[in-house]
Order: sequence, then C-alpha cells, then structure tokens
Amino acid sequence: MAQTFDKLEIVTSTGVHAFSVELARNDAEREKGLMYRRFMPADRGMLFDFKREEPVTFWMKNTYIPLDMIFISHAGTVVSIAANAEPLSERLIPSERPCYGVLEVNGGVAESIGLKPGDKVRHPIFAP
Repeated sequence: MAQTFDKLEIVTSTGVHAFSVELARNDAEREKGLMYRRFMPADRGMLFDFKREEPVTFWMKNTYIPLDMIFISHAGTVVSIAANAEPLSERLIPSERPCYGVLEVNGGVAESIGLKPGDKVRHPIFAP
C-alpha cells in the first residue's frame, strides 16, 4: 500500500516549519508507529491521533532511528517534548501531561527549530 502524507506545520519563535506526516489513527497503526524504519527524511514524521486527551506513554522498542516525541493538546499546543529518544530502548517515555496527539520527528529536529512547550502545531486533527 502506498504511503499517504498530510501537511503539518509547527510554529515556533523561529518561524513556520512544514512537515509531511503519516497518520497513525487506529490501535494497530499506533502500536507499530515508526518501528523497523532505518531512515526518515528530515521533513517527515508520524502523527499519532488518540482522539481524546489523556496521558500517554511511548517506547522505542524496534525503532532504529532516534526520535523527538512532541506531545500536543487538542488545541494544538505543545505540552511537552521528549528529545532524542534512544533507539531500541524499552524505557517508557511519558507525555508528562494529557495530550491529544503525538508527533514523532527525527531526533534533533525540535531543538533545531527552537520548539518549546506552548508552541503551536497546525493540522486538521487539532481544534483551530
């Protein structure tokens, strides 16, 4: 099956940063996430849609590339960031606060665009 990508924007103090993201909308897609990938282009990511705001926990089992996990409220506000999650680790990574979605991007991206809690993420799953 061909991958389809949605447009997503992250707005930080350094500007608007565009990404193409895969959506993980159901349990099976959320469970697999970016496992087994060996490479992801710099402007790509995966957006996890939980369809409700709640605390979530991730891990990096079977994930070969370091990732930044960006935890986002239903309003599209960044609530927390787990930077450079360790590949292949089973250490649990909590959202720290309830979130509606999680954006996974390559490790180091959050820092490179100056991302901080309170910044905005624009995508149709988030309330305008």
